[in-house]
Amino acid sequence: MTRMDASHTAKRKVLISGASISGPALAYWLHRSGFAVTVVEKAGALRGGGYPIDVRGTAIEVVRRMGILPRLQDAHIDSRRYTFLNADGSIAASVAGAVAGSVEGQDLEVRRGDLAAALYSIVRDDVEFLFNDSIDTLDQSGQGVDVTFRGGRRRTFDLVVGADGMHSSTRESLFGPEERFHRYLGYCFAIFTMPNTFGLSRELMMWNAPGKAAALYAVGDNDELHAFLNFHQPEPPFDALRNPGAQRDLVARVFAGAGWEVPAMLSAMRDADDLFFDTAGQIRMPHWSSGRVALVGDAAYAPSFLTGQGSSLALVGAYMLAGALAANRDHTAAFAAYERDVRGFVGMNQALVDNGAATLFPTTAQALEQRNTMLRSLLTMPSATARPAYSAITLREFAPIS
Repeated sequence: MTRMDASHTAKRKVLISGASISGPALAYWLHRSGFAVTVVEKAGALRGGGYPIDVRGTAIEVVRRMGILPRLQDAHIDSRRYTFLNADGSIAASVAGAVAGSVEGQDLEVRRGDLAAALYSIVRDDVEFLFNDSIDTLDQSGQGVDVTFRGGRRRTFDLVVGADGMHSSTRESLFGPEERFHRYLGYCFAIFTMPNTFGLSRELMMWNAPGKAAALYAVGDNDELHAFLNFHQPEPPFDALRNPGAQRDLVARVFAGAGWEVPAMLSAMRDADDLFFDTAGQIRMPHWSSGRVALVGDAAYAPSFLTGQGSSLALVGAYMLAGALAANRDHTAAFAAYERDVRGFVGMNQALVDNGAATLFPTTAQALEQRNTMLRSLLTMPSATARPAYSAITLREFAPIS
């Protein structure tokens, strides 16, 4: 990537909405290329903890170039066993972590908060963060983007990037309602934490019935478990998406009468203060930018948790967008290059759902038995090989301003 003269880029001001994964990653690379970067985040502080996420393939190279790979390796969740249960609670398959897990040295699994904290640690001293605030309005009628924040302040930026997740308000204000771009994949899920009263240590246990899954995930030896309830739902439950009470009622109704530890999970869900409920879906857009505003990560191309590629796409997309902006003074050319270089990679990863990524959650008894047979065969399979979609993109060499 062509080295840019510092005086040529130093005054370009960029506002990034969202301080989760793609936002801080983009801020890091833009700062290194001489941009003045501001990140606005509606939460009052960095979010810690969180459910486990994967960093795979090309994204491993991105975090290596950022200097945080050793930190993430230290935070890697080293699961020892994955146990899959039948509807009556009996064991359907039990797979050692080393067999069921990632390609050796190529994949990492960390808590989402650990990745966010690692990214924040390398940008917090160089980038302006505005916590507890968000974008209210965007006006592109002038030579920049006039931004009014919900907190009342007004500022002008050369560029704005929405890195504010699958339910991006930046995308909605620019392109319209989410429904235009949302591809529902037929599942809903609830994630929360609960006390580890089951004696689980560095392992995952997943109960299944056709169209339903309940998992308890002990990412370490502590007293907390990540609980996961996933179920097939032909139509998205729009009424429940913004109503936590309705979410709890829907999940409890779907899993009523279920065996194993599901009743205890439902009870814990009622009291959980960190319940996250959503649909499994993708964001598919014909364009990721409009004028001086662009989208990155889940806001532009959420692949869904079924692919396990959301965080990796966010990291790679941020790197590629920053590189395009560093190499092209004209934002229109930069955004076009970003889309040209990344869209194929996004498409391959989103297609993982159609190519079997949802097989962990069968909707029929026959498909469930086929899945269990496949899982039992993992005991004799050789080490996993990387899926082409994880690395099917070339990272140009970044030549940042020192």
